[in-house]
Amino acid sequence: MTRHRIVLASGNAGKLRECVALFGSLAGSNALEVVPQSALGIHSADEPHPTFAENALAKARHAAAASGLPALADDSGLCVDTLGGAPGVLSARFSGEPTDDERNNMELLWRLAGITQRAAHYVCVLVAIRAADDPDPLIADARWHGDILQAPRGDGGFGYDPLFQVNGLGVTAAELDLQHKNRISHRGLAFAEMARRLADWR
Repeated sequence: MTRHRIVLASGNAGKLRECVALFGSLAGSNALEVVPQSALGIHSADEPHPTFAENALAKARHAAAASGLPALADDSGLCVDTLGGAPGVLSARFSGEPTDDERNNMELLWRLAGITQRAAHYVCVLVAIRAADDPDPLIADARWHGDILQAPRGDGGFGYDPLFQVNGLGVTAAELDLQHKNRISHRGLAFAEMARRLADWR
């Protein structure tokens, strides 16, 4: 069976690690070879839009235009109910530039100081396109619910994982091993759905 290449439009090291692991386990039957955009010298796209779906599509179109290959893009982040959905699409840049996970976590704790209602959810939107001008992108999305702790816990994951206590488990996303996290997380669920859709992609 011929293997087809698809560019993964991400510059986030933690996200890239999870995405490659997910596709290694999910996409084998689809005969897809996932190529990080950095391996092709493609720089990250701008993410000016207010929604995850719009940003994911913009990143996919950018990678496809630069590479001439099909592209897959993920846009994801943390939404905290009491903050009106913030940090949302600004999750990676919540504390400003340059991006820094520890500063972002401290900013989130500062914003939630004295607040007892700390329900939150991660969102992941995946977009796959055949070419930069593809009018019919494949879209998969998922959510992962939990609460924001008062202090970080755990050494795994990235982003807000040390503060995100998963509903029903009593552990943070940073306390899960990668294999377990990939089975139940927003990104893992979205990738599983995308893998099913890619199986019939033409």
